[in-house]
Amino acid sequence: MEDTPTPSTALAYLNPSYWDERFSKEEEYEWFKDYSHFCHLIQPHLTPHSTVLELGCGNSQMCEQLHKDGTTNITCIDLSHVAVQNMQKRLLSRGFKDIKVLQADMLELPFGDECFDLVIEKGTMDVLFVDSGDPWNPKPETLSKVMATLKGVHRVLKAGGTFISVTFGQPHFRRPIFNAPDFTWSIEWTTFGETFHYFVYILKKGQRSSYDDVPPTKGFEAPSINLLHEELESEDFAFRINVEELNY
Repeated sequence: MEDTPTPSTALAYLNPSYWDERFSKEEEYEWFKDYSHFCHLIQPHLTPHSTVLELGCGNSQMCEQLHKDGTTNITCIDLSHVAVQNMQKRLLSRGFKDIKVLQADMLELPFGDECFDLVIEKGTMDVLFVDSGDPWNPKPETLSKVMATLKGVHRVLKAGGTFISVTFGQPHFRRPIFNAPDFTWSIEWTTFGETFHYFVYILKKGQRSSYDDVPPTKGFEAPSINLLHEELESEDFAFRINVEELNY
């Protein structure tokens, strides 16, 4: 398949037709590194019997890697019908017949209450913050979409279930949203990455944290700005810079 150029503006990520066109040309792409870089943060929250929902699977291999780690009851969703069709074909061709892939909107999750042990997203929610305005005071329409997503995740999680968000979003921006009174989950976070750091939030339903008692997990450090050459050239970096330029 053809290489997909980085869009000239992050606003393109808000356009569903952009993703359909991209997925028609691009076979695989991993936002924020592949699963091997942060699997040690995910595995403690999984068992072979866990039911897992991945939001915005795109053309990532994360569901395959989770399956290889022993968790086989996996459902992936994406808004793009092209991504879903391609993922279904790819998984069947590689022998992953029990991974379910559905076209669905994460703002309106089509699942019953308390049916997943773990929900995970990697970069999917970051798209909602494109054109969010002041990061300290996001636009109401941005917050409405983010809250719709989080309320849906909270609803489909079983008691004691875990939501994991892998993101650029820094704690001083994400903590107030995750800690809204609508939710009963605890909040922890850590980072991964050698020089270009990504945040991993771990939210466990039924163990509410008070806003003032939300500590980082062990090993949290402020992100470094000393970026590797390949990270400067990556779409992750371009996405982050484009969003910052739009919102300031």
